[in-house]
Amino acid sequence: MVVNVEDSAGEGPQDSWTDPSTRLEGWRRFVEADPAVLDLLPEQQWEALSPQLRDAYDEARIAYHSELQVVRTSTVKEIAHEGRLLTLLNQREHGARRGMIVSGQWTTGKTTALKQLGRTHELRVRQRYPDSDRIPVVYITAPPKGSPRKLALEFARFLGLPVISPRHNTTDVTSAVCQVVIEARTDLVLVDEIHLLNHATTAGEDLSDHLKYFTEHLPATFVYAGINVEKSGLFTGLRGKQLAGRCIMVRTGAFPLTPEWQSLVASLENTLRLHRHQAGSLVKQSKYLHQRTGGMIGSLSHLIRAAAISAILDGSERITKAALRSIRIDHNSESDGPPEPRRAA
Repeated sequence: MVVNVEDSAGEGPQDSWTDPSTRLEGWRRFVEADPAVLDLLPEQQWEALSPQLRDAYDEARIAYHSELQVVRTSTVKEIAHEGRLLTLLNQREHGARRGMIVSGQWTTGKTTALKQLGRTHELRVRQRYPDSDRIPVVYITAPPKGSPRKLALEFARFLGLPVISPRHNTTDVTSAVCQVVIEARTDLVLVDEIHLLNHATTAGEDLSDHLKYFTEHLPATFVYAGINVEKSGLFTGLRGKQLAGRCIMVRTGAFPLTPEWQSLVASLENTLRLHRHQAGSLVKQSKYLHQRTGGMIGSLSHLIRAAAISAILDGSERITKAALRSIRIDHNSESDGPPEPRRAA
């Protein structure tokens, strides 16, 4: 969006609330959303703003910085490439289709990469079939303490099926889901939080069997993402071995302090919309940012975006090292990184 200050008055973050992307309407909004665009006002015009218009302008910039800016990391590119290869390989497969598992630590960009894969695939299908009512992608999360019924209901809720009444048993829901997915020509199913599925438990075995049923009855490529799935029990026992034998593995992790890390910092710095920020100053802090975040892309994104919003709120309009030190990030990075002095309250 290119923000018009006069049109922004009275709007707040709550006005942009949408359904989660685990529902079809929310997913479609995610797919169709254009990257946030906001142009800084010229210096004279900015300084001449009335208090009311300045508040509206600042709120628009805060909303802009609060939106996650997707950075095309090497991991995102690899997952997109492997995902497309699998959908092409599986398009005429009648037996067991190959899938992919994205595994890594928290805040390493697994969900972002998974959703970007789905978005790219859906846009490609829409371009090829512009007037179709297809649902190219289904995106769900594995249910906590899951059961076959809970898993089937996750599919049903995404599709908007009115089958959540207690009188509908697991078979009813599963049959309805399979029928709709097949008719909608879905060819990519994304399952996030797969680490919640533990084959070492009876509940995990039941859930795995039901997920396997979906993979065998739906002509779609399944891509999973989860935290350190190798240690979660996902590959335990016969079911785990079978899943491992059908899926390729892509691992995400912390980025080392290399030119790619500097490029990531530069990409995020280029998204800043601050009036006093000195271009390139964050890139010069690449080593510090790496120490502070442990090379985690999620922590880096949070740190820079939070610092930008803070710079708007306090009127400094720039991100300095002192400002970065004042921002709290996730506990893991705070625990592993160097201790940071805090501003006095």
